[in-house]
Amino acid sequence: MQDRLRILEDLNMLYIRQMALSLEDTELQRKLDHEIRMREGACKLLAACSQREQALEATKSLLVCNSRILSYMGELQRRKEAQVLGKTGRRPSDSVQPPERSPCRGRVCISDLRIPLMWKDTEYFKNKGDLHRWAVFLLLQLGEQIQDTEMVLVDRTLTDISFQNNAIFAEAGPDFELRLELYGACVEEEGALAGAPKRLATKLSSSLGRSSGKRVRASLDSAGGSGNSPILLPTPAVGGPRYHLLAHTTLTLAAVQDGFRTHDLTLTSHEENPAWLPLYGSMCCRLVAQPLCMTQPTASGTLRVQQAGELQSGTLVHGVLKGTNLFCYWRSEDADSGQEPLFTILINKETRVRAGELEQAPEWPFTLSISNRYGDDEVTNTLQVQSRDALQSWMEALWQLFLDMSQWKHCCDEVMKIETPAPRKPPQALAKQGSLYHEMVLSEPVASGGPCEGLLLQNNAISAEIRALLSSYYSDR
Repeated sequence: MQDRLRILEDLNMLYIRQMALSLEDTELQRKLDHEIRMREGACKLLAACSQREQALEATKSLLVCNSRILSYMGELQRRKEAQVLGKTGRRPSDSVQPPERSPCRGRVCISDLRIPLMWKDTEYFKNKGDLHRWAVFLLLQLGEQIQDTEMVLVDRTLTDISFQNNAIFAEAGPDFELRLELYGACVEEEGALAGAPKRLATKLSSSLGRSSGKRVRASLDSAGGSGNSPILLPTPAVGGPRYHLLAHTTLTLAAVQDGFRTHDLTLTSHEENPAWLPLYGSMCCRLVAQPLCMTQPTASGTLRVQQAGELQSGTLVHGVLKGTNLFCYWRSEDADSGQEPLFTILINKETRVRAGELEQAPEWPFTLSISNRYGDDEVTNTLQVQSRDALQSWMEALWQLFLDMSQWKHCCDEVMKIETPAPRKPPQALAKQGSLYHEMVLSEPVASGGPCEGLLLQNNAISAEIRALLSSYYSDR
């Protein structure tokens, strides 16, 4: 059965690759090939893991890779459908004529992620009951883009789950939907004798008392020194650790705020679930958005500006439309060097724009009037350009800006700050809980060629492979 499933899985991967090649989309093909390779590496890594913590990281990587592959598959199918319909000259029945304009794209950043926990009094304050640990992480998806947080260990000593890294999604539209999924797996404490060398296990059994020591020695002798004992060489589970979806939520433009804010979570687990966590039902984060119109110039050129109340013919300036401001400089070099503008004309959702022509100004015949109301007063600034094409260019930029402001709403009031995330570091080994076995040390060095040496070399080789694969995984992201 497993062989049949593997064959079907390989055929699916081949079909996906062939679809990407037929679309001739090299970037999507590169992403897909990368995730397929990472998925294959995660599967090999999971099969080689001898420690619970390593298996948790490998399973997490496998889950993330599968999510990205599914996302790319959906995008491939959409593009393939558009390609087929384009060749046949048909459109889907539910499609409509695309609008002449569309709002600009932007960047969305989520940071300072915290999820509060709600422990029972007996667990948190009185420290009663078994101390269990959970491994949790967040999967974040916006469109076809998928990112993940670091894996965090959680127990009853923590009041909330805190994720340090932030995620930035580029090419987001104002209608974006950012889905957050919290996954968790119960970290079962491995037995005190799991993976222990025989000599150390014997020493430990002698310290447990006569009756306990006899049972330990009996289990060791039954292995017959074959190396197949579950005490000496534990065989990892075929499927590896299993992550469960604990909670999820979806954030939209309405949740964007330049500050810390609380959002509701939809809980999907119950107390009988092995990965259940006492979640409070909410999460806190900082969600900001930067439309491109607020960070990049959308129009520039030479203008003759006649400010409100000015009786002269106007001032010759270099105008730059960026965000909700028209910056006017003496020279174009001043704008490139970051100098303060000569003056600024404000543009907001209430601004009125009118185009016209002046017969008495043959060199600057085309005008663009920008009117703003301040209380009961209306202030009008008149821009003059030399050609109809220049006038049309400025009008197009202003119309696009009005559309962007109407769609991005409060994100166009001011530029929200987005901090560049620090490079992701490969996950380090997770600290184990204290036990008698972990506190014991060998008083004598391991003899060369002894039964412990092969086990240590095997574990070191596996750990080195795991570190190399995980380092490659996080450095390519």
